[in-house]
Amino acid sequence: MAQIISIRLRNRYYEPFLGGGAVFFSLLPQKGTLSDINDDLMNVYIQVREHPDVILDALKKIPITKEKYYSIRADEPTELIEKAIRFLYLNRTAFGGIYRLNLNGKFNVPFGGGKRTPEPLWSRDLVKLASKALQRMDLVTSDFEEIIDQAGKRDVVYCDPTYTATHNSNGFIRYNERNFSWDDQERLAAASLRACKRGAYVLVSNASCPSLHDLYNPFQPKILARKSLVSPKSEARREINEYLFILDPDDMK
Repeated sequence: MAQIISIRLRNRYYEPFLGGGAVFFSLLPQKGTLSDINDDLMNVYIQVREHPDVILDALKKIPITKEKYYSIRADEPTELIEKAIRFLYLNRTAFGGIYRLNLNGKFNVPFGGGKRTPEPLWSRDLVKLASKALQRMDLVTSDFEEIIDQAGKRDVVYCDPTYTATHNSNGFIRYNERNFSWDDQERLAAASLRACKRGAYVLVSNASCPSLHDLYNPFQPKILARKSLVSPKSEARREINEYLFILDPDDMK
């Protein structure tokens, strides 16, 4: 993925569904706009960029116990730096590193235990390296369409939305539907095609769902296979397919 994008990256990079930022941190573009609709997430990136040492010092002092985890999970700090510290602690100690909110907007992932710990954030210099990489980036809380509409000629846009399809076949899909609906899928496709017509190179990772084909016409998806990592047991991690739409302005009809 990163190799495909880096070949085309000549101007500004946009990632409007930032999440964990894996593609961004692989690319390390010289300039770009990173965004997500999740304000708590974007605050973490801002605080990591501005205050890496404060965050690390605080995380090192918090014990990794079930009792402490649920105490912090129940807490609701108001200071931005404290919110970022709480977010990172929960992310690194929760089951599977999953980010999930209940209907009341409360984080409700159980304690992970085992090897779940924030320790890699300093032992592998993850926070400090992230802080350095983020210095050049604009960090914005925003709906994806507003960000994609900024992309122009020779820009690159990478989108990795929450996967939904026209058929809701299980609880996980129904949960995602509340966050990213089929209407949002249609908006994403339309915004991506508009950006491509303006000369931007757009990549969209998405669910392996035939109903998506018409949205991205004339572009057809590449089918990628990966293993699901949600289950704690490796033998239960089944292989799943995903779509990757590559919208190249040179191929627009």
